[in-house]
Amino acid sequence: MAMTLARGAAPSINARPFPVRRTPPVTQPAPIGILVSSDRASAGLYEDRGGPAILAYLTEVLTSPWQPVLRVVPDDREIIARTLIEMADTLGCALILTTGGTGPALRDVTVEATLDVCDRPMPGFGEAMRTASLREVPTAILSRQEAALRNRTLIINLPGKPSAIKTCLDAVFAAVPYCIDLMDGPRLETDPARIVAFRPRA
Repeated sequence: MAMTLARGAAPSINARPFPVRRTPPVTQPAPIGILVSSDRASAGLYEDRGGPAILAYLTEVLTSPWQPVLRVVPDDREIIARTLIEMADTLGCALILTTGGTGPALRDVTVEATLDVCDRPMPGFGEAMRTASLREVPTAILSRQEAALRNRTLIINLPGKPSAIKTCLDAVFAAVPYCIDLMDGPRLETDPARIVAFRPRA
């Protein structure tokens, strides 16, 4: 499975087009964005674990064809925002999962960058992820992670720790394929032995 890796800036944050989603045929892999926000990882000073954890999770859970699109960027609000725009508008990612930058530290700005480029919040995702995480650690209440929609792209903020990523995705991923269906995105199928994607009966 090929992976696209790039660092640094992307298109201007001021450009906010509303493109028509070109839904890939079922035989074409659906691009899914994985955005790592980390000063140290983007500078090559730290081996990121969040991005590989998301990649491993999606590989385990998804059975339909998909293509990871990975970006590693510093904890810079404008760069994160521009990269989200690139992934959604240029690369056609119907789903983007971010990791890092969701805590109370001054350089934790992924949530703000996400909301900067999105049109509609999806607060239920953050509520469900924090509720699941609080069953494991009391510090989960410090997480500010959100989910929101940019045009027809669902963006979900995840923490940086691999075990916390799994906990959060397990809490919400059953609803992700149907959310993307409702926006006319690519149909994502899951392994029912791992996650049962909920789709209402017609």
